[in-house]
Amino acid sequence: MTVLIRMSRAALATTLFTAVAAFAPVRGPTGSLLRSTSTSTSTSAPSTSALWASQCGSYDYDVIIVGCGVGGHGAALHSRAQSLSTAVFSGKDIGGTCVNRGCVPSKALLAASGRVREMKNAAHLSEFGIEVEGEVTYDREKVAGHARQLAQRVKGNLEGSLVALGCDIVEGRGVLTGQPHEVKDEASGKVYTAKDIILAPGSIPFVPPGVTVDEKTVYTSDGALELNSVPEWVAIIGSGYIGLEFSDVYTALGSEVTFIEALPNIMPTFDREIAKMAERLLIRDRPIDYRTGVFASEVTPGIPGVKPVTIKMIDANTKEHVETLEVDAAMVATGRVPNTKDMGLENMGIEAQRGFIAVNEKMQVLTKHEDGEVVHHVYCIGDANGKMMLAHAASAQGISAIENICGREHVVNHDAIPAACFTHPEIAMVGPTEEQAIERAAKEGWTLGKSQGNFRANSKALAELEGNGIAKVLYNKDTGKVVAVHIIGIHAADLIQECANAVAAGTTVQELSMMVHTHPTLCEVLDEAFKGAVGMSAH
Repeated sequence: MTVLIRMSRAALATTLFTAVAAFAPVRGPTGSLLRSTSTSTSTSAPSTSALWASQCGSYDYDVIIVGCGVGGHGAALHSRAQSLSTAVFSGKDIGGTCVNRGCVPSKALLAASGRVREMKNAAHLSEFGIEVEGEVTYDREKVAGHARQLAQRVKGNLEGSLVALGCDIVEGRGVLTGQPHEVKDEASGKVYTAKDIILAPGSIPFVPPGVTVDEKTVYTSDGALELNSVPEWVAIIGSGYIGLEFSDVYTALGSEVTFIEALPNIMPTFDREIAKMAERLLIRDRPIDYRTGVFASEVTPGIPGVKPVTIKMIDANTKEHVETLEVDAAMVATGRVPNTKDMGLENMGIEAQRGFIAVNEKMQVLTKHEDGEVVHHVYCIGDANGKMMLAHAASAQGISAIENICGREHVVNHDAIPAACFTHPEIAMVGPTEEQAIERAAKEGWTLGKSQGNFRANSKALAELEGNGIAKVLYNKDTGKVVAVHIIGIHAADLIQECANAVAAGTTVQELSMMVHTHPTLCEVLDEAFKGAVGMSAH
C-alpha cells in the first residue's frame, strides 16, 4: 500500500501554513501537488486541468527527490521555495544517516561523555577552584537515550517542515524504472512521474572483506551509536573522523582504545601538522594506542563477558600476518559507500563506479565517469556522487540542483565547504591540506603563504584553561586570497565558518586583517593569523 504523508502534524502545519501561504499547493485528482500561477485575487482555485497542463504537463510533480536525508530535505525545501510541486521518497528514513545514525546522535554522545571527562579531570577543575566530592558516575542507558531522543526530535522537525511546506512524502524507497521521468515506489509498485528527478540515496557503512559484523561486539557506527555497552577494551578499525570521535566518547566513559589503521599515518586524511598536534592532544594523553600500516584481515565477533572479539592483522604491503588481538569489542570505521544498490541505475544506462554516480558541476547525472553523457532531467546529490561526503555539502548540492532545474546556472564551490571533527578539543578545516596546497601552488604557478594564530595567546581560551591549539591560514601570496584554514582547539567547529565564508567570497588576508574581532573571544586566534599574514601584530 502506498502511503503519502501530507498532514500528520495538524497543529504544526496550521501554524506554519500561515507563514508559507504563498507556496500552498493545489492538489490534483490523484493527490499530486500542483502549484498555481493564477494572478487573480479570487479565492477560488484555477481548474485542475489548467494547472496540470501549465505546470506539470503530463507529470505528477515538477520534482521528485529520492531520499530524505539532509541533502534530500534541503533540495525539497528549496524546491518548494521556487513553487515547484515536490514529492520526496523517504524510504521510511526521514533525516537519513546524519539525523538517525550519524552527525546528530553522535554529537549527543560527545556532549554527554565530554561532561564526564571534564568532571573526572580533578587537576583541571582545581585550577578553576572547583572540587568534586565523590565518584563521578553516569547512566549508560540514559546517555544512549539522550542520543535517541535528540535524533527523534530532529527527525520530527524535518518531517514537520516538509509537511508544512506542502511536500508529499512517499514512504517507500524510490527506484528508477528505465523510462524517463519515472520513479517507482519499491514497496507498492506504483509509478510516479516528474519533470526532474533528484537522486539523494545517501550512504551506508563500508565493511571490509573478512570482517564479520554482528552489531553487538563487532559493529559499525550504526551499532556504536546505540551504546549498548561500554567495553573495557575496544579496537577501532580506521582513524578518520568517525573513529576519532568515538575514541573520544569511549575513553571519556572509561574504555581503552586501540586504533587499527591501514595507511602509514594515524589520521591520514587530516593536514599533517594538525594530525601531529591531534595525536598529542587526543591520543598520547589518553588510554589509546594504535597500529598503522596493517589491515584487519579477519574480525570474528565474540560473546560479551564470555568470548573476546578476535582480530587478525596483516601487513598492508606484504600481506603477512603480524599480530592477533583479542578485545572486548571492535568498531568498524572504514568509511562509507553509496546506498545505490538496486536503485535501477542500469535501467537508465547509468554505470556506477563502486556505487558512486558520476555527475557534472551542475549535479546532472552522467552515464559513466569517463566521457559520460548527461542523463537529462536526472540529478544526483550527496554521498552518492562522492564529491564531498558531508551532510551540509549534500544540502548545498541539493539547493544547487534546484537552481539549475530552474534555469539559473549554479556550481557549488566545494573548496569553500568546511568540515569538523567534534573531539575535545575540536578539529575543523576548509580547503585543501597544506600538503595539497603546496602541490596545487606548484602546478598552478602561484606562491603559497602561511600564517598561524595560537590559542595559548588568546585571553578567552586561557580563561577556559584551553590554551592548546592553533589556527593555520594558507593563502595565495600573489592575490592575498585565503586558500585554506585548519584549526585545532576549543570550539574550532564554530570558528571555521568565518574562514569558509572568506574562501567562498574570495576575501583577501589584507581585507581580513583590517576587520575588527570582538575582544575577548576565541575568534581573535584567527585575527592573529590574518594580521600575521600581512606583517601586522595582534598582541
